[in-house]
Amino acid sequence: MADTQGVANLAGLSLKTLLVTTIGILLFGIYVGVLIYGENSLSVLQNLKEEKAALKQQKRRLKVQNQKLQKEYFELKQLEPKE
Repeated sequence: MADTQGVANLAGLSLKTLLVTTIGILLFGIYVGVLIYGENSLSVLQNLKEEKAALKQQKRRLKVQNQKLQKEYFELKQLEPKE
């Protein structure tokens, strides 16, 4: 009991305040850990950004390929105006 009094007097706070503060810090640490490593984390966001960039590049490549194929198709078909 004297040790708890000494610790409380050393910090200038009551034992209850120290416990509440410690629990708060631990909960905040867990929250930050979930933000960094959890399901909705920063790493997942970064992976999604990379995937989005890759999809945009693929979209541009497919558009160019589609234009070339359409041009080839129309040249082969030799479109003539309808009467």
